[in-house]
Amino acid sequence: MKVTRPILAAVTAAAALVLTGCGGSAGNTKAAAVPSTATGSLESLAAEVKCTPDMQTDADEIRQAICKVAAGKFILATFATDRGQREWIDTAKDYGGHYLVGRKWVAVGETVKTVTALRKELGGDIEEGADHSAHTGG
Repeated sequence: MKVTRPILAAVTAAAALVLTGCGGSAGNTKAAAVPSTATGSLESLAAEVKCTPDMQTDADEIRQAICKVAAGKFILATFATDRGQREWIDTAKDYGGHYLVGRKWVAVGETVKTVTALRKELGGDIEEGADHSAHTGG
């Protein structure tokens, strides 16, 4: 299956909205000892955090699954290229969310607590999406 940018953007938007909703709190991101950043397939990364991935997308450019651990639900995605990963993250961040980013993989968590817990196992860097908590009704 060939995945185009519009398809990736749609999948990203849906994933971010399902997991994070529009409002969310940034929470506390206290510094902790971080292991070296994990690498590998989606399945090997999922095994590192002891989750069974529920595959959602299995294409050459991106593989994406929903996982659940004690700290919360998250989307785990792996990418064929660094550029594809960065484009996906940059698009997804417009929808908010909390991102744990490694080399050619990303975990999108429901909360900062989720990505912070995952970071203890996978390493990586935490990035934050757009803050939509200031939305007003109209």
